Amino acid sequence: MVINSFRFLAFFAVVFLVYFLPWMRQRHTRQNLWLLLASYFFYGFVDWKMLPILLAITVAFWFLGGFIRKAIDRGNAKAASRFTTLGVVLGIGLLFYFKYLNFFAGSFAKLLNAVGLHVSWSTLNIVLPVGVSFFTFKLISYVIEIHREKIQPSENFLEFATYVAFFPTIMAGPIDRPGKFLPQLHQARQFNYNLAMDGCQQILWGIFTKMVIADSIAVITHGAWSLYPEKTSWYLIYAALLSPIQVYADFDGYSNMAIGVGKILGFNITKNFDHPLLARNVSEYWRRWHISLTGWITDYVFMPLNVRFRNWGNLGIFLAISINLVVIGMWHGANWTYVLFGVYHSLLFLPLILSGKFGKNKKLKPGRWGCIQFKDLLGMIGTHFLMAFGHIIIFSAGVPSIIRLFSCMIKGDWSFVNPFSLLSWYSILAIVVLLVLEWFTRNKEFAIQRESKDYTNKTFRIVFLDMLLALAIVIFSASANAEFVYFQF
Repeated sequence: MVINSFRFLAFFAVVFLVYFLPWMRQRHTRQNLWLLLASYFFYGFVDWKMLPILLAITVAFWFLGGFIRKAIDRGNAKAASRFTTLGVVLGIGLLFYFKYLNFFAGSFAKLLNAVGLHVSWSTLNIVLPVGVSFFTFKLISYVIEIHREKIQPSENFLEFATYVAFFPTIMAGPIDRPGKFLPQLHQARQFNYNLAMDGCQQILWGIFTKMVIADSIAVITHGAWSLYPEKTSWYLIYAALLSPIQVYADFDGYSNMAIGVGKILGFNITKNFDHPLLARNVSEYWRRWHISLTGWITDYVFMPLNVRFRNWGNLGIFLAISINLVVIGMWHGANWTYVLFGVYHSLLFLPLILSGKFGKNKKLKPGRWGCIQFKDLLGMIGTHFLMAFGHIIIFSAGVPSIIRLFSCMIKGDWSFVNPFSLLSWYSILAIVVLLVLEWFTRNKEFAIQRESKDYTNKTFRIVFLDMLLALAIVIFSASANAEFVYFQF
């Protein structure tokens, strides 16, 4: 049940109508219970066998949070640290078992075989729970934040379970922190017309970027990654340059839809992207990209490491960044390509660290007529090329595939291919529209966001733009059933 399907629309219509019934709005516990039931139904619709795992891990962390707080209140810092460590190990252990056990065991078996110790390893039939990378990070942050005394443990299991399983975000984020989301469950949500209209606009924009832009480009990139020996060098280069735009339009599209659904229900969900296509260097890119994940890793991995390595100068900064990015790479999946992806991006930070520019944020300033300044444009183009290279790494089946793919790009057929035969004209036009809007709406949460008064007054431009986008989605959608890229992570 993908979020941009008619099946989800029917599901959400039922959730919405019951959620805002008068007797439901009188008590927040009723709304929370309904949300939890809806979230478990939504998650179980994918695979009901995974529901007991979600429920069990939720119960375990709810009790752990209480144990940590009680230990702190008693002044027993060691016990609090042990319970926190147990929570972190439990969360990471869950991820390790479902995502990495086969990978590490298989790699270890290959290593032993390479040195003459013959070991056979049969791949276990482990089914990866959908969204496990996202809800485990929610749970880990919960126990860490309690241990740091930034939040109090939730005394209401219903609220905590609703936070963990919240259906708009459980599949692919954003990863909401407990300190921001849990307080929103403490009171009843009333229907807010302006917030709901803002959410509808955000959903519409998300559907457009996913179904018109991302899915159209995916036709090219999927062919490049899976059938690269049959493609020309121009095709592969073209696909590589389109890949960052495809992944951004796809994942940002999902994030906008999830945030929009949350707004309709009265929730403020964490922003996940801040116009990463406008990044002028790799440091700025990671500040703008998948903000809920990079912020999580920064707070719980990079900052402690940076403090530990603070006496090592630039080497300490580089080591902290490298570990940070390898963790981000490994979070995406179990393959050496993800490790290589993290190493590659950490190397891109070296020039910034050595030049003393790391951590210095220069605000984007428009030039004449509000356009991008030339030096900023060069930085954006250069960063885009570097990101395209990284996408080749992460979307290859393995390290040998990366080498073969680059060999095909360099030594392959260089006969000219008309770009318009690779991507239809409306997709190219949509990409141009996206890039232009990225610049001129860089101070907005999403491209077509308007002021509350515009929704109240129902201005003609709002109605016209909605109709135009809806028409574009109906006519130019590349696929109605294409999965989101980040569902695989």
